[in-house]
Amino acid sequence: MDKQSKKILGLFARYFSILLIGSGNLYVIYKILTPLTVHILNSILSIFTDTILSENIIYLGEIVIEIIPACVAGSAFYLLLLLLFSTGDIKPEVRTKAVITSFAALFTLNILRILILIPMASTSYFGIIHWIFWHLISTIFVVSIWIGIVKIYEIKTIPIYSDVKYIKSLIKIKKSKGKKKHK
Repeated sequence: MDKQSKKILGLFARYFSILLIGSGNLYVIYKILTPLTVHILNSILSIFTDTILSENIIYLGEIVIEIIPACVAGSAFYLLLLLLFSTGDIKPEVRTKAVITSFAALFTLNILRILILIPMASTSYFGIIHWIFWHLISTIFVVSIWIGIVKIYEIKTIPIYSDVKYIKSLIKIKKSKGKKKHK
């Protein structure tokens, strides 16, 4: 298989993976990250206080923490995955390292976010602080991680745009070859 065919096959495989992982309302992401989030949080909290764990609910005396999909931030993980998989010209091993690095960073920051919110759970301003963390801080996390990944792994291409540009270049090559044959 020539280099161009491998590149086209890789492009379709990347976008197929994006669609597959995103299907079923991010089922795969939540299936992996929800229990991981719950158990890591419970382990950390159990160092400081007695906890009772029941499925996705952690009881801390009077405080009840239910880890729902929004807490897991599956869409933020998916956005990072989408950015990394829709960026062409990255070697598979570099892409794998970048995914692992970005997921580890986001997971760690998300756990910290939840741990910071827990002491505020029974306060009157929890709703506002939670909204700020959920919408603003999480967005800053994803953007910062993406910028960090681009710098660390020296990613030079632009998500989606570089792939579209490559496909357009293939179409131009075919059109110019077709015109030469008709002359």
